[in-house]
Amino acid sequence: MMHTHNMTKHISKLLAAIGLAVFALLIVAVTPLFADSQGLPQSRTEIELSFAPLVKLTSPSVVNVYTQKRVTSRVSPMEQFFSGGVAPRERVQNSLGSGVIVGADGVIVTNNHVVEGAESFRVVLSDRREFPAELILADERTDLAVLKIDPEGVKLPTLPFADTRAAQVGDLVLAIGNPFGIGQTVTSGILSATARTDVGISDYAFFLQTDAAVNPGNSGGALINIKGELVGVNTAIFSRSGGSNGIGFAIPAEMVKRVVDAAINEGTFVRPWLGLAGQAVSYDIAKAQGLDRPIGVMVTEVYEGGPADRAGLRRGDLVTDIDGREVFDEKGLKFLAAIKSPGETAELKLIRGGKIETKRVKLAPPPGATEADIVLLDGPNVFSGARVLELSPRLAEENGLDPFQKGSGIYVHSVLRRSVARNFFRPGDIIRSVNGMSTKSVKDLKSVLKPDERSWNIELERNGRMIQGTVTL
Repeated sequence: MMHTHNMTKHISKLLAAIGLAVFALLIVAVTPLFADSQGLPQSRTEIELSFAPLVKLTSPSVVNVYTQKRVTSRVSPMEQFFSGGVAPRERVQNSLGSGVIVGADGVIVTNNHVVEGAESFRVVLSDRREFPAELILADERTDLAVLKIDPEGVKLPTLPFADTRAAQVGDLVLAIGNPFGIGQTVTSGILSATARTDVGISDYAFFLQTDAAVNPGNSGGALINIKGELVGVNTAIFSRSGGSNGIGFAIPAEMVKRVVDAAINEGTFVRPWLGLAGQAVSYDIAKAQGLDRPIGVMVTEVYEGGPADRAGLRRGDLVTDIDGREVFDEKGLKFLAAIKSPGETAELKLIRGGKIETKRVKLAPPPGATEADIVLLDGPNVFSGARVLELSPRLAEENGLDPFQKGSGIYVHSVLRRSVARNFFRPGDIIRSVNGMSTKSVKDLKSVLKPDERSWNIELERNGRMIQGTVTL
């Protein structure tokens, strides 16, 4: 009996020792989690514990952007009648969005639609300091804009750019912004897609999709990874109600960086151009090419003398990737070219005649007239007050038109108020011919506008429709 009692005592001591050892191990394992509460999470366990350290580190780099613009309210016919010609009312319209500090000296990136049409800009930091801001670049086609504030010698916290080429579906992300103007908020989710091109938000579409809640006011805010890097700029949501439905879109950091660099170094964003048009590959085309799945872009047009032409590409080539990244449609191809600078080289892999080839294309801006070449027409004619220029690949690219309409008309850039032309033309019209003469240049158009002429037969394209008629003054 004594033997049994002693054995029980030994077992109890052993269990106690094991318990103490396990407890010690737990202390050692848990201690790193709390040793540096200010640092970034180092493991999935830490992430599950809290996002607080990550948010604390990154949220000061996300700001609120406030804008103001003057809008004119129309006066109703009833008010005109009873008030005897009341002038249209003018009011100040305020709007807000979010932005991301990407330069310690006060460089901030946001969405173009946040600042579009605004006359003044104000940035509020997370610590409530306010600064007036200057717009240094706005690009409608990428929906990005760059602002600059003067932090008065104080270095601001910034977010580094992530390498979005490594982004994968399933990666954890946080969306930081100012939805509905209620103050800075943080939502979490994952990347649910990395190359959405069929969203219809911008011409250079290649969006990151996330299920992190993104709402109005989040536009221009940050989408970050668990390393505290800027993965993208939140730009849009897919919603039938106006609120978040778990489908938000962000512009990838690689395009954001390209636009920011252009704003700082050049003051303008010049898109490089491949000089080709293409279409997505269907299953039937893929089968005919000996592929097991649809992939790539089938080249349908090659601009004579353009970068693709000089590199040896031709109609019928099937481009499968650019710089080692697969492409599935023309928008994705254009995006991957646009993140490079003019003068750089892009490597295109293609299938031609069943064989795989590689072409090195030196990128360049599209040729031709730009908005700097605008001409104001005047005189006693129907075009007086129209600001026009020749349609060129560069102009077409700047305005979302077909760049292969080479020398095919005169583009109406804008029309002066209270001018003769305002009665007949709209911005975006393409004048194809006047009095039976093709108008391929501004010189051609001016030659038709004779001082004694009072009637003009005009053929123009408007919103993709051909319109023809005679105008008499």
